[in-house]
Amino acid sequence: MTDLTAAFALALDMLLRFDPDLLEIVGLSLQVSLSAVGLAALIGLPLGAAVALFRFPGRLAINALLTAFMGLPPVVVGLIVYLLLSRAGPLGILGLLFTPAAMILAQCLLITPIIAALSAQTVADLHEEYDEQLRSLAAGPGQTLVTLLWDGRFRLLTAILAGFGRAVAEVGAVMIVGGNINHATRVMTTAIALETSKGNLALALALGIILIALALGVNLAAMAIRDAARVRYG
Repeated sequence: MTDLTAAFALALDMLLRFDPDLLEIVGLSLQVSLSAVGLAALIGLPLGAAVALFRFPGRLAINALLTAFMGLPPVVVGLIVYLLLSRAGPLGILGLLFTPAAMILAQCLLITPIIAALSAQTVADLHEEYDEQLRSLAAGPGQTLVTLLWDGRFRLLTAILAGFGRAVAEVGAVMIVGGNINHATRVMTTAIALETSKGNLALALALGIILIALALGVNLAAMAIRDAARVRYG
């Protein structure tokens, strides 16, 4: 009990004095996760909107895959990215394995289906609501897609936040493709796993507190956005 109390006290001390090692790990975590979310949003938002609005061969299969891949095991994604980026893989020449870029790619693959599937549902609901109005304005397919994405921006932000929450808490995929290299690819989740196994509970606890605070912040932001969307759309 004394050791645990001491670990908590040291963790709080690290947080209060902005420990450089702690800040480095948190900074890389945010850099990787925010980059992955940005790429996933660029892919997932228009993809989800297209699946919701347009009729094309394979549409139902894509929709089913997006829904299924929302629960894709992170270690499987990590394995796929590892095979792609390894020396024997098709992208091995790029030398991206065990770099932040590989971690961004793995997280992007993990959260794109989440953003796309949630976006498809949001855009489908909006299209049903505004279909007659859009027809009366003779809006083309591209105009309709852009209009509904813009009109549903508050709801879609919730999908993006859900993707960020999944990305920042992910450990399996980034461990495989990043290697958890100190001062290079060590992020909060992999550092917590490593430091706990080493018995360095202070750093693990400090990172855990930050991770919980981020998760709480994401949830509060999602709730605020839902409330704003309710007021906006009624």
